[in-house]
Amino acid sequence: MAIALYMDHHVPRAITVGLRLRGVDVMTAYEDGASEQDDPQLLDRANTLERVLFTQDDDFLAEATRRQKGGIFFRGVIYAYQLRISVGRCIHDLEIIAKAGEAEDLYNQVQFLPL
Repeated sequence: MAIALYMDHHVPRAITVGLRLRGVDVMTAYEDGASEQDDPQLLDRANTLERVLFTQDDDFLAEATRRQKGGIFFRGVIYAYQLRISVGRCIHDLEIIAKAGEAEDLYNQVQFLPL
């Protein structure tokens, strides 16, 4: 089953558009009316929507680590450091994860891009 993605407000629009053009199920925090929420709330929202959160905000790494150490479930975080990956490579790698991955593989995990 395909993995649905939830983009935080730090993700460039070009990545979201590129993924949609490739048939990937993407929702942004802005579209969801959640762009002003803090990191823990955004991760909770992604969980509620059964989506994996994609971010380029390293604060999410701390939140994911806190949840891992505390045994708090989350559906997964995909992280890309914005100065180390191109938009095209980001779209490519996210498409692979979304179409070929299994949602369970990302539970309570942080996946780093590029692959």
